[in-house]
Amino acid sequence: MFIGMQQLPEPLLAEPRLTLADYRRLAAFRLTLRRFMARAEANARAAGLTAQQHQALLSIKGGYPRRREVTIGDLAEHLLLKNHSAVELVGRLAKAGLVIRGPSPEDRRRICLRITEKGERVLRRLSQSNLRELRAAQAMMQTLLHGLGEGQF
Repeated sequence: MFIGMQQLPEPLLAEPRLTLADYRRLAAFRLTLRRFMARAEANARAAGLTAQQHQALLSIKGGYPRRREVTIGDLAEHLLLKNHSAVELVGRLAKAGLVIRGPSPEDRRRICLRITEKGERVLRRLSQSNLRELRAAQAMMQTLLHGLGEGQF
């Protein structure tokens, strides 16, 4: 509705009332996520990686399903990092022999990232272990999410 040239604000939408069950569901969901993340981070440390290095390998391998190439800028965006931080991360991964940087076969001006055979082996072991953890948490997650309506989370 307009009065003169000013638009009046829409009425505030009533927020749904939260129940004790909602709080319990949220707490249990976050606990399940934290347990998974803690185990995944411990797995990465056991493999000699930081959690961020593991996430970088995972992003390079599977983070862009419709793309054949991943650049440092892409990785920075995917990991929510500044570009210079992603450059440093890739430098550490390259020094460890887990990734290589090279020109794109499609555009030689672009530098793309590829996982080495060593990086593939490390990522495969970590992913197998983390998928087991995720499968173990699946029943709990389904129970927690069951019954949530659209927009209630």
